[in-house]
Parts: sequence; C-alpha cells; structure tokens
Amino acid sequence: MEKWSLMTITVLLALTVRWTVSLSSYSGAGKPPMYGDYEAQRHWQEVTYNLPVRQWYFNTTDNNLLYWGLDYPPLTAYHSLVCAYIAKLINPDWIALHTSRGYESQPHKLFMRTTVLVADLLVYIPAVILYCFSLKETSTKKKVSSALCILLYPGLILIDHGHFQYNSVSLGLALWGVLCLSYDWDLLGSVAFCLALNYKQMELYHSLPFFCYLLGKCFKKGLKGKGLVLLTKIAGTVVVSFAICWLPFCTDMEQIMQVLRRLFPIDRGLFEDKVANIWYSLSVLIKIKNIISPQTQLKLSFAVTFLSLLPACVKLTAQPSLRGFKFALVSCALSFFLFSFQVHEKSILLVSVPVCLIINEIPFMATWFLLVSTFSMLPLLLKDGLLLAYTVTMLAFLSVCTTSFSIFEKTSAEDLQLKQFSLSLKGYVSWFKSFPKIVRMLFLVSITLMAVLSVMSAMVHPPQRLPDLFPLAVSVISCLHFILFLVYFNVVILWDSKNSKSQKKIS
Repeated sequence: MEKWSLMTITVLLALTVRWTVSLSSYSGAGKPPMYGDYEAQRHWQEVTYNLPVRQWYFNTTDNNLLYWGLDYPPLTAYHSLVCAYIAKLINPDWIALHTSRGYESQPHKLFMRTTVLVADLLVYIPAVILYCFSLKETSTKKKVSSALCILLYPGLILIDHGHFQYNSVSLGLALWGVLCLSYDWDLLGSVAFCLALNYKQMELYHSLPFFCYLLGKCFKKGLKGKGLVLLTKIAGTVVVSFAICWLPFCTDMEQIMQVLRRLFPIDRGLFEDKVANIWYSLSVLIKIKNIISPQTQLKLSFAVTFLSLLPACVKLTAQPSLRGFKFALVSCALSFFLFSFQVHEKSILLVSVPVCLIINEIPFMATWFLLVSTFSMLPLLLKDGLLLAYTVTMLAFLSVCTTSFSIFEKTSAEDLQLKQFSLSLKGYVSWFKSFPKIVRMLFLVSITLMAVLSVMSAMVHPPQRLPDLFPLAVSVISCLHFILFLVYFNVVILWDSKNSKSQKKIS
C-alpha cells in the first residue's frame, strides 16, 4: 500500500508540473501565416475530420500540403480524427474546413492542452509506473525515485506541454514494448512497438535494438526448433499489425507511396534547423551542402549511421539481454540523432527516454545526459517563451536526481559501469584512479557552461554580424557532449560482462 501511495503522489506531482507548464504560451501563438506546431496539430484534426481518408496525404484544393500537411504515419492521423470528433461536440468552429485556420482562443487552448495530458495519462505515465515497478533487485524507494525522475524529465514536458506535441504517445507505446519484452511477452512487445512506429516514423531510432534483441533471442532458442517458431510468430505479428494500421490506405499502391513520400521527405536535405548533430556542427567549418550532392549526402549519412550503431547491434544479437537491450536503445538512438538524415532538434527525446530507463543503473551519467538533452533544445524553447519553465524544470530535475540518487557519490568506475573497461586499461592509463574526480569536475564545468549560455541566449543581444551566435554555440557544445556520451555508452555495452551472464537465462 505504501508504494502505491508514493506512486500516486509522484503521478499527481508530475501532472501538476505538466499542467503548470501548459499554462504558458505555445508554439506559434499569434504568429501568422503558419502559427506553429500547435496549429499543425489543430489543422490535422480539421483535415482528418472533413476530408475522406484518400485525401489526407494528397495535395488538393481542400488540403494544401504546404500548410502543415500530414507527415506522420496513420496512427497520428487516427488520433487527430478522434480528437476532432470530441472538438466537434464542444465547438464545431475549432475544426471547420478552411475557416478554422489559425484559430486561437482560451477554451480551445484548454481543450488542446487537455488532450496532451490525457495522452500522457493513458499511454506514457502508466508505462513509466509499471516499468519502475518491474525493476528487479530494486528497493521501493529506488523504484519511486526512478519514476519521479523519469516523469519530471524536463525535455519531454517542455516539448509536449509547452511547445505542443504528442511525443508521449509514440514514446509511451515504445515503453510498453520494452515492458512487455521484460516479461517475455514478445508478441505483445512487438505489437506495442509496431504501434509506436506507426504513430511516429522517428521510432525507427529504436527499431534495430528491438529487431536485434528478438532475433538474438530466436538464435539462442535455436532456429531449427523453438527459435524458428518464435521468429515466425513475431514476423506474423509485425505484418498483421502494420496491415491493420495501413488498411484504409491499401486501396492502391499510389496511396501507399504518397504516404511514404510524406513520411520521408528526402528533398528537405541533410538538415534544416540548428540541430545538435554532427552534420550541422561540421557545417560551421565545412559547407557540406555546397560541396556534396544531395544524393551523396543521403548515402554518406546512411553509411556513417550504420557503422556507428553496428557494434551495439552485433553485441546485442550475439548476447541478447534486457540490460544490453536498454543500453542499445540509447546507443542506437544517439547514433541516429548524430549522424542520420534530416534530424530535428526534438528528436533527442528518442534518446532521452531510453536513458530514463537506465537512470537507476547509472544515475550520474543519466542525469547529466538528460540535462544536456534539454539544453540542446534551448533555442526552440526560447522561441516559444518557455525560459521560466525551462529554468524551473531543469533546476527541479537536477535537485530531485541529486537527492534521490546521491549522484555525486556514484562516480566510481563501478558506479559508471566501467569496471571491466578500467581493468582492461590497468597498467596503460595511470590517471584512471583519479577518474571519479575528473568526471565530477567535467560535470560541474558542463553545468556551468550550460547555465552561462542559457543566460546569455536569453538576455544578451548577439553581434549584428553573428545573429545566430548563441543558437550555434548551444548546438555545437551539445553535439560535443553527445559524441562523448556515444563513446561512453558504446564502451559500457562492449565491455559489459553482465550481458554475457544474463543472456544465458534467455536460452
């Protein structure tokens, strides 16, 4: 009873923070002609309610794709349709075809904010709570602490409830997939992840760990016996799940191809906005877009992404374990974020949520990463008038993590899951004994740098010749952090002897 009471308080606190953040402004408020992501979500409700399914992804007189055309998979469209039916009952003007464009009012804002909160309550928050309860060899206090830290992660709160999106749905479905796999409910886990992928195509960031873990599990069971049966069942489950989601669009091949073109807009180029990945950071020194053709850029990003995630995927397939699976989710998603084609700044959430899953194992590094991931989105958050919400949630999150996990006491090689790596370096690197002090010092330097840049971005006018100086600095510094984190997570994965032990249980 006590743990349920603590979890109830945790959920109420998380909901209070979310609702308080949602009272601020939202993306594009009062800024024609496009208005922002808030209008995009509203417009999709307008389109899905008023137009037949066959027109949802096509450019027509009633559906101008240049004005927030649908560019997410079918489940997002269905979700918009459900919200539209509810909106119609409250006020038909909110989704009236054409005339509702740019609609803004307090009642409508309340409705839209409530839909995000409900999505959190139905999908994301239950997955987090049940995941934390499922943690083995963990005290009730640690389970509650993990849930509190995960639910107070600033990045997701600020983007979904401040900026305005429904990332909690796809991320929540992916969490349900992880939860199911932790109980060996492989088919249910496959369904949950297929739903996540059919809600937002960016869930491809997590696809390879899911695939490699399940494939490795089939290998361990033997591909001439139980493994082959399991593989067949999983393949059938995936095909049926996709078929059901795409059924309304399977009337002809042109429908399917048009949806795919909308989901993967190759013509947009390697990157658009200032994002904290390797391509944008390199463009400061080398104008990649000018010296390499778009097709070559696509091939280059694919090759580098594939090579960077290959070690983690090979290790996971050879030694499938839940622990390795969770670390691979982090590593592979971070590889996609850093090196793949057409990345958005909000895509860092796809790395951050898997990091949340291992916050009880490596609280110091997880806290550090989650702070940097939120900081990397600072230019977007400032644009939306979320400076106060950003500052308060960041400080609150750091305080909760520090109090719950005593993170500054968890910096030894063993605490950082680097014991095996340190043993392999013994005799070669003399300074490794001072590693905890070095890590704590780097953390403090990093936090100070982020704080200074946050203040300067918000209050100091950049030089006229360098109007993007601060957003650029935020992106490049965040990118450098992410590269070091990628190296760290891969070292943990490749030198992790616990995977070898735990994978035996699967077979």
